[in-house]
Amino acid sequence: MSAGTAARRPTTGASMTVVVGFLAFVELTSGVIQGFYTPLLTDVARHLGVHDADVNWLEGSQLMLSALVVPALAKLGDMVGHRRILLWSTAVTAAASLVLPFTDSFAVFLVAWALQGFYVVWLPLEIALVWLRTRDLPNRSAVTAKAAGVLVAALQAGAIAGALAGGALVDSFPLWVVLLVPALLVCACFVVVWLGVAETPDPVGGRLDTRGLVLISLALLAFTGGLSLLRLEGVASPVAWAAVAAGLLLLWPFVRAELRHDDPLIDVRMFRSPALAPVFLTAGLFGVSVLGAQAPLSTFARTDPAVYGYGLGTSGFQTSLLIGVYLIAMIVGALSFPRVAALVSPRLTLFVAALAVAVGFGLFLPLHDTYVQVATNMVIVGLGSGTLVAALPAAAAAAAPPTQTGVATGLTNSVKTVGGAIASCVFGIALLGAAGANAAESVTGTAGTLTGYMTVWVVCGGTALVAAVLLLVVPKEAFTDRGAHAPAA
Repeated sequence: MSAGTAARRPTTGASMTVVVGFLAFVELTSGVIQGFYTPLLTDVARHLGVHDADVNWLEGSQLMLSALVVPALAKLGDMVGHRRILLWSTAVTAAASLVLPFTDSFAVFLVAWALQGFYVVWLPLEIALVWLRTRDLPNRSAVTAKAAGVLVAALQAGAIAGALAGGALVDSFPLWVVLLVPALLVCACFVVVWLGVAETPDPVGGRLDTRGLVLISLALLAFTGGLSLLRLEGVASPVAWAAVAAGLLLLWPFVRAELRHDDPLIDVRMFRSPALAPVFLTAGLFGVSVLGAQAPLSTFARTDPAVYGYGLGTSGFQTSLLIGVYLIAMIVGALSFPRVAALVSPRLTLFVAALAVAVGFGLFLPLHDTYVQVATNMVIVGLGSGTLVAALPAAAAAAAPPTQTGVATGLTNSVKTVGGAIASCVFGIALLGAAGANAAESVTGTAGTLTGYMTVWVVCGGTALVAAVLLLVVPKEAFTDRGAHAPAA
């Protein structure tokens, strides 16, 4: 039997279960990376000899790099094989993670931390890998949706375990030993992918669109860099606004170049597809809440109501429990997505999930005075958010052209990241502006007045509601096996 024939052999349920099991370990590691370092940031700042505020550069650098690498790596996955790119990105993440425990230079730590952000492409590559390996199954959309739910559940479980482990270990061991734990876990990931995951069948080949890559990289770099400057220097900074404008203007030559290219980095025509366009817009709007609202929710919970008249006054442990409840709700939402989608439809499931996020943030407006109220709101938001995290890449894979599966799933991540970056900037300005009006708050370092937090909740609820409305215009059979190969507009 030839290699090509073997590649086309139908995928059985048992073999797909094994593959998803290996990929779930990868996503568990991704979750550990995202949760493990948060309790350590103060210790990291002391170790590197920098101010606490300087650790914000770590988040900004990794966010910027993730926006740059996902489009290129997703396209390379379609070209040369998703497993191969998964291995490459894991190797880079492992190498960067191994640098962190053994340096006391902030510059070196910053570069390594940014390169560690290559893990952001893992989930889009995995969804594309599952979708293409199930192409001979009659229910491939349902199988992909179920796999996506399992992978996102593993991701959130890893985030919970990582946060708990990081906080516990840093009190008992030297920092370099603690930082070595996630690095060794990523190394194990490389071995798992190498031994347990087969390559996707029939990569499309071709040459990478380097011109498109350069243009979109410059656009994203200028745009996200401008947003970072707006947070640091305020809305009066002409340099920050010039960078944001330059990033937006660079999209024009990028789109023109992609439309003329035979094999573009990103087929911009996908943004005109009646099935895909609402998914990308939903991802961007969803990024506002899932990436932009986490820090404000945490600082609101820590604010002392006896001093400022709002907040919960929680301890660090109580706040971590609140975040843990939210993440558990996300796990439930992710695992429930395939079952609910099978009962109704993926489109209606996405609509209900976006509506749950809108309702959850809307409830913050009247109900934010007690721990139980905030926890209840976060559970509702978490259920919707978990469903969307699992559903959006799977929906994009089902609606994408056959040669653009990796690109489509990667775009949901990139657009979500851009939405989160915009929200982070807007929320930072709103809360900082509010804090500036109250000298006492500025001195004690609280995030802002209640009006600032109300702004966050209104924006998050409003964007989620817009996303829900957008999903109503998606074709009824979108994201299903009947609509999987419908041509783009």
